[in-house]
Amino acid sequence: MKAGARRLVDLPVSKLSNHTPVTLPVHVLHGNLPGPTMFISAAIHGDELNGVEIIRRVLRTLQPGNIAGTLLCVPVVNAYGFIGRSRYLPDRRDLNRSFPGSATGSLAARLAHLFLHEVVYRCQFGIDLHTAAVHRVNLPQIRSNFARSPRCRELSEAFGAQVVLESPERPGSLRRAARESGIDVLVYEGGEGLRFDDFAIRAGVDGIANVMLKTGMLQLPDGIEPPPTPANRAPVFANASKWVRAPDGGIFRTTKQIGNAVSAGEVIGVVSNPYEESESEVRASHRGIIVGRTTLPIVNMGDALFHVAWAEEFAAAKARSVPDEPAAAARDGTDPLMDEDEII
Repeated sequence: MKAGARRLVDLPVSKLSNHTPVTLPVHVLHGNLPGPTMFISAAIHGDELNGVEIIRRVLRTLQPGNIAGTLLCVPVVNAYGFIGRSRYLPDRRDLNRSFPGSATGSLAARLAHLFLHEVVYRCQFGIDLHTAAVHRVNLPQIRSNFARSPRCRELSEAFGAQVVLESPERPGSLRRAARESGIDVLVYEGGEGLRFDDFAIRAGVDGIANVMLKTGMLQLPDGIEPPPTPANRAPVFANASKWVRAPDGGIFRTTKQIGNAVSAGEVIGVVSNPYEESESEVRASHRGIIVGRTTLPIVNMGDALFHVAWAEEFAAAKARSVPDEPAAAARDGTDPLMDEDEII
């Protein structure tokens, strides 16, 4: 492919049961100047739509003549889930638990193998776009291994999201498979499943541009300098988080929104009995920032209500005062790893 060229490449995946071909379309922008190769992917979970629109807007604004290196954009990785408005593949497998996959395995394994070998392995780094699960909303945030990888921390900070969350990798995730091959992946989370959130979409587009500027991939016209990041907009680096859960079933009410700061023990909502005047208070377990919350007012006991993250200095104080998180979780009956959109 020549320098300064742009092409849409269709990678064959399989056929539907009615023999309709399914492909993995990849937009390839090959810049005029040498540089790194980066991928942007969306809809690994088929019901997470903000990333599809983010990539569409990025492609509208970029031309090969404006970039150095190569950009690979995959707006819809999981076409099956996208068509069915579902997080999963037709066999209910989660594609983001199927990496590195196999060329002869299940449909999820084959799709994971194809995406990894034909797109991810050609890159030095990438950004994978996600949203919260259906009926939850996430604050625009980056999840990465910034504590283990200096480059991840640098790229996470450059993105410009309000919060950067140190997020452990699950077995079978794209991030783990990529890291094992030396490829750093930032996960961008923002908005809600099956919904467009313009605030999260614009934050995603701006963040991708910031990363491309940081890595030298985006070339600004002569005489134009990138805007400096104000000191008061530096991201909060958090290395701990936990869901606050419903103490009882009933009607959930709150005035708290994503991005709000909370204090340990603060009342952040109530769950009311729909037939009586009794209600149960919902209290924050830690001082931190709300990075996700439910959008449903009807809850059952134990439902996840608020996802609270706290910064490194709070995590250090917590480590001195309470046991490690997995042990504490086992005792109080909660498991922070069980929420699908908490660890990507």
